[in-house]
Amino acid sequence: MAYTDRFRRPQEHEDLLGKLTDRKTGTFATMVEAMMFAALLGHRRGERKPFDQVDEPIRLALMESRDYGEVLLDMLGAVECPDDPKILSADRQPERVLIFEEYANAGLSHLQTLINRQSDQDLDTIISNLVLEGLRTPPEEEKDDVGDILASADLDW
Repeated sequence: MAYTDRFRRPQEHEDLLGKLTDRKTGTFATMVEAMMFAALLGHRRGERKPFDQVDEPIRLALMESRDYGEVLLDMLGAVECPDDPKILSADRQPERVLIFEEYANAGLSHLQTLINRQSDQDLDTIISNLVLEGLRTPPEEEKDDVGDILASADLDW
C-alpha cells in the first residue's frame, strides 16, 4: 500500500529499531531519527534494498519537522536521479519517499550485520564507529554527489 503522508518501516528490522530507540539504552530518541541515520548509512554504502513486509508507517510530517528531514528526502532523490530535476516536484514525493525507505532498509540491514559480527561491542560503540567513518574524507574514487550538486549551484552563502 502506498502512502502519500507516511513512510514505511521494514518489518524485518522492527527489533533493531526497538533497540535503537529504547528509552534507557537506545542511541536515538525516535524511530524517525533512527530511520534517517539508516538511510544515510545505506546511501553511504550505495545500497538500496526494497521490502514488502511493513510495520506501522510513520507520519511523514514527523520527519519533515526535524532539522534537515525534508532536505534529506530531497537530496536522496536528487542524488539518485541526478539527470531528472523533476524528481523534486511535489507530485514525485512518493518516489523520493520510496528511495528513502529503501536506503534506510539497506542501512538497517548493514547495521544488523555489524551487530551480529561485533557482538562484543555495544550498540553505541558500533554507531559511533559508523559516524566517525562517515566523517572521514571520502576516498578519491568515491564520488561526492551532494558536494558536486552544491558546487554546481553556485550558492552565495
